[in-house]
Amino acid sequence: MKLLRFVRDLLREIGDETAYRRHLKLTRRRHSGIEWRRFADERMRAKYQRAKCC
Repeated sequence: MKLLRFVRDLLREIGDETAYRRHLKLTRRRHSGIEWRRFADERMRAKYQRAKCC
């Protein structure tokens, strides 16, 4: 049972679900399709703006 919970939590973290929950809590916003899109766009923008060398 603990293994299943671990796998579930790991998949949520990989899929940004946990980060999205933290985002909602910090910004005091409610879940919506628009809010998810805003969150996902910001994460992608931040990811690709960080330059990687080599």
